[in-house]
Amino acid sequence: MNTSVATTARLLGAGLRALLVLTVLCGILYPLAVTGIAQAAFHDKANGSEIKDASGRVAGSSLIGQTYDLPQQNPDDPEEAPRPDLKWFQPRPSHGLGTNTVNTQYALILSGATNKAADNPDLVTMVTEARRAVVTDNSTATYTVKPEDVPADAVTSSGSGLDPHISPAYAALQAHRVAERNGLDVQRVEQLVKDHTEGRQLGFLGEPRVNLLRLNLALAALTSG
Repeated sequence: MNTSVATTARLLGAGLRALLVLTVLCGILYPLAVTGIAQAAFHDKANGSEIKDASGRVAGSSLIGQTYDLPQQNPDDPEEAPRPDLKWFQPRPSHGLGTNTVNTQYALILSGATNKAADNPDLVTMVTEARRAVVTDNSTATYTVKPEDVPADAVTSSGSGLDPHISPAYAALQAHRVAERNGLDVQRVEQLVKDHTEGRQLGFLGEPRVNLLRLNLALAALTSG
């Protein structure tokens, strides 16, 4: 009996010591080491790839898209559809996402594509209406957008629904409207788009793209200067 009690006590003691050691190693030292390395070597990425505006305030993340909408006319109406603020470059559509109190500029509770087939009537209607809106919103007194010139990313959401980029073609299509709404020269806005167009990663991965948040922050600096 005494031998059994002593063995049990010894095993419990060994288990508790192992628990303590592993807790210190895996729960304290390892996270501190990883955090320290991340902060030292990848400070920007470790902190969420934040982008700051001209005043130094965090405007968002370079990895998460944002919407640029006008304030709701009736904030108490959850069914009121948001209207885009057309003085800004607009992002890709995002559908079916929730809302949150952390980032009121973009819905982050859910992400994902519609998962609708290309011949799904709802998707066809959605794309058709989106193209019509792009043509209407971006046509100006001196520039008419043709339906066939509307790029795919202007009327479809990304696989995640959180894409922070748009294609250079979609950004260029919006340049005339942005210039008109902000009282700027079109060539100056087009140059802004070119300056913020990123090439393929490593020269061959992905497609050229424009980070919308960086572009709109540059536009804000341009209009306030």
